[in-house]
Amino acid sequence: MSYLAKILSRHGLPVIVLAAATEPRLTTEMPPRHPPGSLSPRQISQIHAHFIKTPQSHILNPLLGALTSSAAPLDALFLYNIMLRHPAAHNHYTFTYALKACSILQARHKGTEIHAGVLKSGHCSDVFIQNSLLHFYFLSNDVVSANRIFGSIQFPDVVSWTSLISGLSRCGFEREALDKFAAMDVEPNCATLVSILSACCGLWELNSGRAIHGYVLKNWRRVGVILWNAVLNLYVKCGFIWGARNLFTKMPERDVFSWTTMIGGYALSGFHKDSIELFQEMLQVGPEPNEATVVTALSACSSSGVTTSSEWVHTYLSSQRNIPINGPVGNALINMFVKCGNVGKAIGVFIDLQAKDVVSWSTIISGLAMAGRGNHALQLFSLMLVHGIPPDGVTFIGLLSACSHSGLINQGLMLYEAMDRVYGIQPQMQHYACVVDMYGRAGLLEEAEAFIRAMPVEADGSVWGALLNACKVHGDEVMFGLIRTGLVRSRSVSIGTLALLSNAYAGCEKWNDANRIRNDMRLAGLKKMAGSSRVEIRPMINI
Repeated sequence: MSYLAKILSRHGLPVIVLAAATEPRLTTEMPPRHPPGSLSPRQISQIHAHFIKTPQSHILNPLLGALTSSAAPLDALFLYNIMLRHPAAHNHYTFTYALKACSILQARHKGTEIHAGVLKSGHCSDVFIQNSLLHFYFLSNDVVSANRIFGSIQFPDVVSWTSLISGLSRCGFEREALDKFAAMDVEPNCATLVSILSACCGLWELNSGRAIHGYVLKNWRRVGVILWNAVLNLYVKCGFIWGARNLFTKMPERDVFSWTTMIGGYALSGFHKDSIELFQEMLQVGPEPNEATVVTALSACSSSGVTTSSEWVHTYLSSQRNIPINGPVGNALINMFVKCGNVGKAIGVFIDLQAKDVVSWSTIISGLAMAGRGNHALQLFSLMLVHGIPPDGVTFIGLLSACSHSGLINQGLMLYEAMDRVYGIQPQMQHYACVVDMYGRAGLLEEAEAFIRAMPVEADGSVWGALLNACKVHGDEVMFGLIRTGLVRSRSVSIGTLALLSNAYAGCEKWNDANRIRNDMRLAGLKKMAGSSRVEIRPMINI
């Protein structure tokens, strides 16, 4: 077997037999797949010697394309370099394959070198090469060069327009993508519409998305599930849950992405019960769920707080072998039990995880913090460091919250100081709020005020809200004026914080101040939503 055949065999490709014939002949048998690797210098020399004898592009280009699509596209660039040495060994198709390999490898410098070769060879007006260059530059996040390439195309085809629109959308220029779509002078295809719907999703352009939906219904007889999923995803992301449900019901074909999107849409819009029920329906009549579906369903259970739902999903996962309780699924399961108040179950899942990442540790630490088990949270943090898992900002939010709920002031302050000095984590507003809450719960209101004044950034509503809650608990009326001034300056103040301040004034019988806060809320159009409670009378789901 020649080295050329060995290369193809090593990549699990059909063996190309280079004979005296003018066309390549493919064998029908697929050789066994071997681990991919790069070509050795000896193999390159052998190929080079063979090409000197038969430097024919119609034989070499299929090989170049096969290597580009293989597990080691770097070999395609080695072959491309050899082909360039022989004028008869390459043509305009050679450049498209080489640019595709550069796109896969994100080899920007090699891609620009190939672009220079295109200009030198006189193939710069070939639309196939221009489309390949357009795709390459967008994948390299070089929007300027990509726009320049598109402007040089004399007659852009649908591939050109689709590459431009999808590239602009992917690089964050969604508005420009919409403008280009409006300027299209060719009929869009499915890929074009999927790309522009993605841009609409990024801009929350529901009306534009609905117009595209109407265009599809009016002009297309057959629509694939990929396009329907793009419309469904747009409706879900824009909060148009009624339209999403209507589309989901009428879809002629629904894959696992369709179900996952709709389940997530219900959860995102607050319809947690509907989300869980749709997941149940999927298990009965839909396709097999994947990890993303399960994580979405677990998120809905976490937000609903329904214990029976969480127990049922856990039982379902325990009986499934194709979805292991590990990684994102395991972390979502821990978070679900934590949110449902079952810390014991969360700890059990955490212990059984084969691979624990920073999300796993941070989630269980936060769960112990909410349960008031601060000492256990600190012990778990020490164990986390022993296992070599570096903490992140979320980890410290859980730790500071644990110290706050358990009255561990000294330990909390030590952790706060260690964030920046030891771990290089810059404190964010949530960390500042945790420290203020920690001081406030301990009755150290003056220390909390001094901490706020010493903050390197201006405190927002969450920080002032933590101090306000502490003042109300400890009956300190002196700081109400300071807190009110801080809340007025803050740009992000929740309705609940303003209502709490008004109630605090009312509790001190300062009715004028309380009414003034309420009037300000009314003028701003703010209205506090009424609270609600839910009690499980009977299990919602029977196992």
